[in-house]
Amino acid sequence: MASILPKFFWPVFFGILLAAAAWAGTQPAAAQAADLPLAGRTIRVATRQVPPFVIKKDTGLTGFSMDLWAALAEATGAKTETSEVATLPELLGQVKEHKADLAIAAISITSKREEEFDFSQPMFDSGLQIMVRSSGDSGSFGLAAISRMATHGPMLDLLGFLAALIFIVAHIVWFFDRRQPDSAQPYFPGIFRAAYWATGAAGGQQPFHPHSAIARIVGALCVYLSIIIVATFTATVTTSMTVEQLKSDINGPDDLPGKKIASVAGSTSAAYLKQSNLTVTEFGKIPQAFDALLAKDVDAVVFDAPVLLYFAANEGRGKVTVNGPVFRKEAYGILFPPGSPLRKPVNEALLKLRESGAYDAIYRKWFGAVPGG
Repeated sequence: MASILPKFFWPVFFGILLAAAAWAGTQPAAAQAADLPLAGRTIRVATRQVPPFVIKKDTGLTGFSMDLWAALAEATGAKTETSEVATLPELLGQVKEHKADLAIAAISITSKREEEFDFSQPMFDSGLQIMVRSSGDSGSFGLAAISRMATHGPMLDLLGFLAALIFIVAHIVWFFDRRQPDSAQPYFPGIFRAAYWATGAAGGQQPFHPHSAIARIVGALCVYLSIIIVATFTATVTTSMTVEQLKSDINGPDDLPGKKIASVAGSTSAAYLKQSNLTVTEFGKIPQAFDALLAKDVDAVVFDAPVLLYFAANEGRGKVTVNGPVFRKEAYGILFPPGSPLRKPVNEALLKLRESGAYDAIYRKWFGAVPGG
């Protein structure tokens, strides 16, 4: 029988068996992929650059939001067709006009937007914060700053101690010198003369010498004490000036009235500033607001906290600082047209990513420790 068959029969036969085995081995995976809710469907995703949520690099778009969507697309079996727009109004318009199936970046969930769109489950907890120029960069140290130094903190304590010391020493000198023939004077103007001497002695100089022995001893002690006073005063002034230079006069929302503030057009931060009757200059992109701050065209930028913190830790390091606590807390979501059939499978996938720990891994990649553990 074997001799009747052609020589090439057995290689072909075994090749067919191997191919069949390989095909059979792929069937469970193929069947599993076909069971995914969005398997084979191409989703049009709109986004815009908002570091660290969406960052453009030579290799394409990256960032927290892009990594999260990649994980969601894999979990749902969807294919992605990404388009990028420049501004937030354009991003919302892409979904509203059905040019995109969804939008993802750093889009705040608000009641007003809920009237026109649908949102996913919250994908990120955020809030507003204030960014100002580093005080060392501003170079402002005027009369108001000097006044604060002299009326608050250690400077006030030191000046009070110095005044008390001069008062006590002046009375000691006047009391013992008032019986000396060359310096006998009544309390007025004698105490003023003694205070003048005590002030000079506290600074290391004695405009004249007391006549009594006790007054001379006090004078000698004042000279030695003046060394300590001058050193302490110099250190205190230096410290106070350093602290004052590092301190900004904008440390929270209550300090914003009367200031020039920058934000992004159409954002929740711009809406908040307008509702608070504050002067706001709106820019199409957040980098334009950063440039205005560094150029001293505005006094502060109010925007989403993670965006400001990322800029302050990277391009703005040493140039800007983020002041005050997070206020007006809000959450980001994925934006859908009303009634989108994509919302349910994306929500289910997002919840599974949170439960599996995959979401936390993406969060740690871009922001470090996950809040609450």
